[in-house]
Formats: sequence, C-alpha cells, structure tokens
Amino acid sequence: MKTRLTQDATKSPQAPCPDELVIRVIRSNRRRKTVSARLLNWHTLEIRVPAHLSEAQIEQITQEMVARALRKRRTMRNYASDETLEQRATHYNDLYFAGQLRWRSIRFVSNQQRRFGSCSPTRGTIRISDRLRHVPDFVLDYVIIHELAHLLQPDHSPTFWELVYRYPKTERARGYLMAMELEQVREDTHHTTTTNGNINEEDETHAS
Repeated sequence: MKTRLTQDATKSPQAPCPDELVIRVIRSNRRRKTVSARLLNWHTLEIRVPAHLSEAQIEQITQEMVARALRKRRTMRNYASDETLEQRATHYNDLYFAGQLRWRSIRFVSNQQRRFGSCSPTRGTIRISDRLRHVPDFVLDYVIIHELAHLLQPDHSPTFWELVYRYPKTERARGYLMAMELEQVREDTHHTTTTNGNINEEDETHAS
C-alpha cells in the first residue's frame, strides 16, 4: 500500500497506482481546532487542518487519518463501472419487476453532486452519481432499484414506495444515504441538500 502526499490542492496529482492513496492536505485559516478528512474517491484522501499547525502536528494527524481512511476503504467497494450498473439493473428488473422494465441506458455521471441518481421515464435514461461508485453494494442497489421504480411510477406515491420496498434493505440504505449527506453538509457548509434519502423530481426524477 503506497501513499503520496501533496499540499497543493490546486494541482491535480498524477494518476495513482491501483492501491495508492494520494493525500491532499489543505491548510485553512478559518479552522482553529477542528480537523476533517474525507475520501474524495477511491484514490484520494483530502485532509483539512488549521493553518497554524506545525509540520510535525500535520504529519501525526495525517497518519491517523490515513489509518482511518484505509479501514473505511476496506468496507467499501472499488469503483463500479457502467457495465456493473447495467448488470445489476437487469438482475433487479428480473427479481422485483418481472423483467417488464425497459431503459435505454444507465450510467455514472459526475454532475450530480446534490442528488444520488435520476431517471427520465420518457427518455428511458437512468443516471447515478459517481459519488456512489464506492459505497457498499446494498446502497448502490437501493438507488438502482429506486430509479428503476421511477420507470413505472415517476412520483413518490404509495404505489412507488411499495415497489421500492420490495428490496429488503431499503431502510438501511436510506439511513446510509442520510448519513452520507449529513457528512457532506458538515464538510461543505455552503452545500444545501435534502437528507431524507428521497429523490426529488423535476421532468426527470432525482436522487438527493
């Protein structure tokens, strides 16, 4: 297991090795005592520290945060692919919807930072936030099933939730997503999101 440290958050690091963890330390003048860390993706750990800390203090904090991040990463799945989404959607279509659903495409996108997924029933397209590439399987599966249900029910009616709750881990997954949103809000206080594990609708249906 390799780690690489960069303290210049404005520069994109080189592509990491498969098991490498790039550590990005950001000094903040707004912080006085608190330290935070989060995995931006499978390869990048971002650590925010008060600007006044010494290099020795940052080194100690970094070691602790890396250890935590690696423990967390061991409980997470590596990046899923669009092919994985298609396979899992097909599986759950057969399992919970008698194979009756049809869609044109399902894939990850990087522009859904305030929602977890979206579905356009009229176009037959499903989009999943790439923030979910590394969540546990049961969470990703819930979002897939949630979006599949919108192909039949574009709203959040009781009929829609009856479809979704065919998946036995729905409550557990919604709780995970709520915690994930709350953690994001703490990190980015300017970022406003819903925290009920639901999916807000426009013309498309959105996971937020």
